[in-house]
Amino acid sequence: MPRPEVHVEPFVHLVDVTHDAALVAWGAFHFRRDHAEQRWEIVDDSELQEGFGRHTCIGHDAEPFGAGVVEVLDAGGGVVARATTEDRTWAWVDGLAADSTYTYRVLVDGAEWAAGERHDWVEDRRGGYDLAPAGRSYDLRFRTFPAPDGPTPPLRFLALGDYGVGIRSDSESSRRQRRVAEVLDRLVAEGDVRFVVSLGDNIYQGEQGAVDDESGGEDDDWYSSFFQPYRYALAQVPFFPVIGNHDTTDTEGSDDRAQMADNFHLAERFQGPGRSRIEPGLFYTVRFGEDLELVGIDTSQDPEEDVSRHFLAERQLAWLRRVFAEPGVRWRIPLSHHPAYCAGPHHEDDADMIDALVPLFDSADVRLVLAGHEHNFQVGRIGKRTYVVSGAGGKVREEAPARLGEPGAEAWAAHAHLLVVDVDGERAELTPVSGLLADGTPHLLTALDADNRVVRPPFTVE
Repeated sequence: MPRPEVHVEPFVHLVDVTHDAALVAWGAFHFRRDHAEQRWEIVDDSELQEGFGRHTCIGHDAEPFGAGVVEVLDAGGGVVARATTEDRTWAWVDGLAADSTYTYRVLVDGAEWAAGERHDWVEDRRGGYDLAPAGRSYDLRFRTFPAPDGPTPPLRFLALGDYGVGIRSDSESSRRQRRVAEVLDRLVAEGDVRFVVSLGDNIYQGEQGAVDDESGGEDDDWYSSFFQPYRYALAQVPFFPVIGNHDTTDTEGSDDRAQMADNFHLAERFQGPGRSRIEPGLFYTVRFGEDLELVGIDTSQDPEEDVSRHFLAERQLAWLRRVFAEPGVRWRIPLSHHPAYCAGPHHEDDADMIDALVPLFDSADVRLVLAGHEHNFQVGRIGKRTYVVSGAGGKVREEAPARLGEPGAEAWAAHAHLLVVDVDGERAELTPVSGLLADGTPHLLTALDADNRVVRPPFTVE
């Protein structure tokens, strides 16, 4: 019997960027097929050892592929920083200048990793999708953040929630995730996006069989839902995640959270100037200049502490109080999976969050709060604060919200989308985008208010 064909596809991941350093990772996914007329199948992590002598594909704990070198280059092509490793597939490269653009490369055993045309999961002439040369290659560049104690320049970032349905099947949920991923890819390639915030449910248990049958506890599960759809953006801008119910034991297996920590390299991030974190749970801050700070809040259940959810524990609440009490930050933006205010149709206002967190938002004069969980788009104001639900990066719930028009939820839309956030001084603009038009420009998502009137973006926050 002939041996199956094998393809090993290398990936590069710009995990994080600070004002003076970058965290770069690399890995590879393994595929096989019995003969040329069959579709490629990803090799399950549990089968890697037998055929490839490995246990992992990518992430913090992945086995090395060889001696690794990361080189960062300036505009003239000169190497300005370098890091090496023998026993990991990631490295911090430091000594960089704040708010500066660089290119970079990864060398493994002296050869450039993931050079040349890449194989992606693309449309197949026989129908559906398959792994094939896609006519694209990596553009490895990034821009460092401004110093945490320096001026905050105008910036654009993206928010994306509830996207991890996977793109390997020819299902409607997969097509939705593809469309939104194309928008993200285009906006990042244009060079204005500084980072992406992931609003939770980064990976779901597969629902169509041909998507991922497992819950997300292995690297191969993440190929379809994360590394492939956002592949080229992941090599240029960092993703800052929060924990969703599908990322932990709230809904799925206990290994999901560990795999998320591995693939997002959570142990190596949120340290140093302008950053902080606390555990248990995923709580962190990221400063972008002196006037903008992301605050990641873990709203998932807590099976170990004597509270129902992580953010209700006294230690975490004390940390949150300190974070929101620090003065001088104009744009302190809380990120969570669960929304404090939600018009439905499936989820309601979150009494725990309203009681414990909203008073902290009040004390810090928070103007913008981002969340996911409900699979639609919602926007609403309470006082000067704008609450956004952006939970339709792949899944969509089309039923109308039952409580539209109540506080915090004034307009909604039932379409897959991502959210573009533009911050400039005292003003921010929010623009949901549902796809790309024929000329490649973003297709803006309009919303409906409680009286069924069309509300057009951008939504302004001041």
